[in-house]
Amino acid sequence: MHKIRNLRGSFVDQARFMGAFLRRPVSVGALSPSSRWLARAMVEDCALSTAEVVVELGPGTGAFTREILAEIGKQTTFFAVELSPLFTRSLRRRYPTLIVYNDSAERLLDYLARHEKTAVNHIFCGLPWASLPLDVQERVFDAIVGALAPGGTFCTFGYLHARRLPNAIRFRQRLEGHFSEVACSTPVWRNFPPAFIYRCRK
Repeated sequence: MHKIRNLRGSFVDQARFMGAFLRRPVSVGALSPSSRWLARAMVEDCALSTAEVVVELGPGTGAFTREILAEIGKQTTFFAVELSPLFTRSLRRRYPTLIVYNDSAERLLDYLARHEKTAVNHIFCGLPWASLPLDVQERVFDAIVGALAPGGTFCTFGYLHARRLPNAIRFRQRLEGHFSEVACSTPVWRNFPPAFIYRCRK
């Protein structure tokens, strides 16, 4: 029965994701949600149970959200920022305790101040970077770097097949221009399409 519920949930997530992509392909940027294998790889070795503040940007259907909620400590402040009203409503139904703001990631610092926090330990990101205009990318990066605590980590991902494309190369250069350390994971082959993780440190 549990397996049936998981399959049903996966199908619903896929349908929502596809619908959102067809309505707003630039904002969504992918045809399918991230897999649980990619989600688990994103949060591993982050010591979320001892983090004071954790933020997720662009959670979509909540693949990463589920793993983050399972790992954070009882005292951890955690909230998400999601631009899509459809995904925001879905996240609120699925995770009633989750604080999710329907807004642009550019306003991260405003929401951090709302929680009376000055810095974030870990930021997880599912934003469709390749689809974002360069000026928006720059503003989001400025907000992320401005919000991270010294030594804090920023985790995002890219698709393996697109790694050598000009946009992907420029994105890697942008990461290296904003962070003191940029590490790239081994491929997560069980994701569709196969993906890899950028783990960056301020």
